[in-house]
Order: sequence, then structure tokens, then C-alpha cells
Amino acid sequence: MKRKLKDLFSAALRLCGCIGLLILTSSCDRRDSAALKPDPKTGLTKIRVGYIGLTCEAPIFSAVENGFFKEEGLDVELVRCQWAQYKDVLALGGFDITHHLVMYFLKPIELGLDVKFTAGIHRGCLRVQAATRGNIHTIEDLRGKRIGVPGMGTPPFVFANRVLGAHGIDPSREIQWKVFPAGELGLALDKGLVDAVANSEPIGTLLMAPNAQEPQGKVRNIADQATDPPYKDEYCCAVIVNGKFLKNNPRAAAAATRAMLKGAKWVNTNPVSAARLSVEKKYILSSPELNAIALSHLHYLPSVSGAKFAVDSASQEMKQAGMLGPRTDVNELASRAFVHLDGVTDEWIDKLEVEKLVDGQMPPGFDIRQYAAAILSPANRNCCIGIKK
Repeated sequence: MKRKLKDLFSAALRLCGCIGLLILTSSCDRRDSAALKPDPKTGLTKIRVGYIGLTCEAPIFSAVENGFFKEEGLDVELVRCQWAQYKDVLALGGFDITHHLVMYFLKPIELGLDVKFTAGIHRGCLRVQAATRGNIHTIEDLRGKRIGVPGMGTPPFVFANRVLGAHGIDPSREIQWKVFPAGELGLALDKGLVDAVANSEPIGTLLMAPNAQEPQGKVRNIADQATDPPYKDEYCCAVIVNGKFLKNNPRAAAAATRAMLKGAKWVNTNPVSAARLSVEKKYILSSPELNAIALSHLHYLPSVSGAKFAVDSASQEMKQAGMLGPRTDVNELASRAFVHLDGVTDEWIDKLEVEKLVDGQMPPGFDIRQYAAAILSPANRNCCIGIKK
């Protein structure tokens, strides 16, 4: 039943909240969110940006290393936190701002978490796929089937639930969910342990790549966040800011948002350079090649209106899938979850120019299959999926 799915989702969030509250003081220092003043010596305003160490956080790392925060009058401090703590640390003032998954934060916002989305960073990295040798061709064909996911409550799981609910399938009653490590989802299909999988980049692209045994690839797309309406115009990750910090420091929040949006545009223009920077500066544990593969398959096209649309559409479909309360006013939720900031507009983004580096792009004729073993390794961090420790 939808009630069961909602209860499971809520219980997981409450557990994460308890963990975050217990270890917040030992891993991320809180500070008062009162109005900040520029340092009299540097003229820069201190701001703390949270991160986990994921591939898709490249705009944050690029903005730091390229001086985009400083250009906005900010002295940036990076605060590294674990996935399980992330929502609570942001809400309680452990850091001021970051960018993260829209779908991951909507349920906590519904429950009262005081955070706000301000702009979109990148579009879709999530897919639902089925074996090319099988008989599943449409979303409706998934009714009563087994779907493999990298974890309950992960972004691929949430996306699959949204897609199913939008097509009249009850995810809690009409689907069997099977959990496998992200790199073993294709193997689970081969062994007949699941009928379909939900995953993120770059695994989705790798599973579709043709090979000698499977000239059409291992899987076909059933739902693709990057190409299927309404998801193709929807932002997966968006800038999100602590509500009290925003109230007391609207200019700093707007400045930090602009720095990250410029970082996103720089990553889209120079994915290989961004990948190399993220690894060499030890922000993430990966190789430059693997990181570049993942970044090159994302769409870092920052947008304000796109983020607002993502919040609106995700709210609607998450309620339809039973992941939000039946009495929740999704229009009110979406309005509470998003805020427009002065100087942060689509017009400003359109006029924004970034440098295009000579060796910043993927080479022509690149073959993702050359890196199959490394991509499927349990040690590889795929887009928007944290590693449990």
C-alpha cells in the first residue's frame, strides 16, 4: 500500500535525523545564522559550503578552485559531511549552502525542514532500464515485476517510484524491490534476479553500450530522466540553502548561488578539466578518466526557472506515488521549498561566459566500454549515490 511506502520513507528520514543530531557536534561545527559582515581586512564575507565527495558536486569544487566565490565577495570554507547527516547538518546550521538532489529534500521539507532551493545545477542522471532480450518495453509492462535498485530511498529508487506512480502503478504493492550494489545491477539482470533496474550515470550509459554478445546493448531505456518529458526539462540537483541563513544573509546566499551556477557552466564547458581538478585536489576518490565519463554524461546547464519547475513537478509526482502525505498541498509545499533571489535569474545565466580550455573536453570517438570494470567497481562513486561506510 502507498501508506506502507510512505511510512518506510518517513521512518528512514527520522532515523537519519537522529543520527545527524547525535553526531553533528563532533563532525560539523554549528554557528549562529545572524547577519554576517565582511572581514575588515579582506572585504570578504565568510560562507560555509557543504559537500559529501560525489562526482556531481564538481561545480562546487570548480567554483572554489577557479575563484568564483571570491569574485562574488565570499571567503568560502568547505564542510565535508556524510550522506546520512547531510539534511540535518544543513538545517541545523552546520553549513550554509550546497547543491543537492531535489527529490531527496522534498519529503524533509514537507516535514518542516527549514531549507530553500534557489537554482538548478544539472539535469537528469537517472534511468529505469530493462533487458534488451526481455519483453518489457513500456512503463506499464513493469507492473508486477522485480526492479533492482542500489538502495531503498536512493535517487534511482525515488525516480522509479515517481515514474510508476505517474502511470497508475502502485510502487509499494505492484513492484518487488531488490537491492544490489550499483555495479552489480547489470549482473542481476543477466542472472534473472530482476526484470528491470533503476540506476544513475555512468552505469546507465555503460549498460546500453553495444558489445559482441549484445549488439544492441544489455538494456533499453524504459524511463530516462535526460530525454523523457516531463523529466528532460527537470533539474536533478539544485542549490539549497539553510532557511535562517537565507533570511539573515540574502545577499550572501545570492552570491554563493551565483558562484555555484558559474561553476556548473564551467563544468559543462570543461568536463575533463573539472574531473581532473576534483580528483587531483582530493575532493573525490576516483580517477580523472572515470570522473570525466560521469561528468560528460550530465547536463550542467544552470537554470532558475528549471529548478522551480523541478520542485513543482517532483512534488506532484511524489505525492501521486505515495511518497508525500495524502493531505499535503503540493502547491504550498513547492512554494515553501523554492525562493527567488535578487541577481539570480535566467537572464544573468544566459549572459554568463566561462573560459573553454583546450584540453577540457572528451576526445572524439571515446568508448565508455574501455572503462567498464572500473565503472562497475564497488569503489566507484556514481552520480548522486553515496557509499555506505
